[in-house]
Amino acid sequence: MSVPRRFDRRPPERDTTRINDRIRVPEVRLIDDEGNQVGVMKTADALSFAQERELDLVEVAPEARPPVARVLDYSKYKYEQAQKQKQARKHQQQITVREIKFRPKIAQHDYDTKKQHVERFLRHKDKVKVTIMFRGREVTHPERGTAILDRLAEELAELGVVEQHPTQEGRNMTMMMAPSKAVLAGRADAAGAPGEAANGAGGAAQDQVGIDGAGADGAAGGASPGPVAGTPPPTGATPSASSPVA
Repeated sequence: MSVPRRFDRRPPERDTTRINDRIRVPEVRLIDDEGNQVGVMKTADALSFAQERELDLVEVAPEARPPVARVLDYSKYKYEQAQKQKQARKHQQQITVREIKFRPKIAQHDYDTKKQHVERFLRHKDKVKVTIMFRGREVTHPERGTAILDRLAEELAELGVVEQHPTQEGRNMTMMMAPSKAVLAGRADAAGAPGEAANGAGGAAQDQVGIDGAGADGAAGGASPGPVAGTPPPTGATPSASSPVA
């Protein structure tokens, strides 16, 4: 939670890197702007060396004895360091832990629904904590919870791996599942796509067959033969003008 600016009493963050006049040690090991070691010299002489080149004297290894200082453009150095940190954060993969709860006497429909949720979480590359909740005397039959968790892990073996096997803590039994290597590499979705495409093509073919069948039936109905010539009309029917009167 962010603190409102007017109530924030914390001092502003300060750059702790010592440069130029902030370097208080008597001598430093100097590295010039081309990366070559100049050697150990007095801090005042090293600062003059940097000022002659219109650059900064930056302490890059304060723990060394003597500390290591480098001649460089400090503003450019800070920008490059910020870009490196940004790229490092971009390549970090954040894993979210989801939780879904089962009961030992869960119905088949509820089990299928919750299994679909677990499958969706794994496809999104999230970890899933599956919990079996026991109530009353159900806790005396932990094998029922173990059977549900083992069944779930077996049915979702292509999408997830068991990171933590079922363990019971009080009235809850938990199991942790993590996305499989195929999901993390994106191969699981690619493998499921052809099947979905095939199903869609099959459904389209069936629809087309139904349409063609309906057209054929309609054509057959439109081409049905009329009454045979010479056959008298039904009783009570009015003869048409083109029909000869007997």
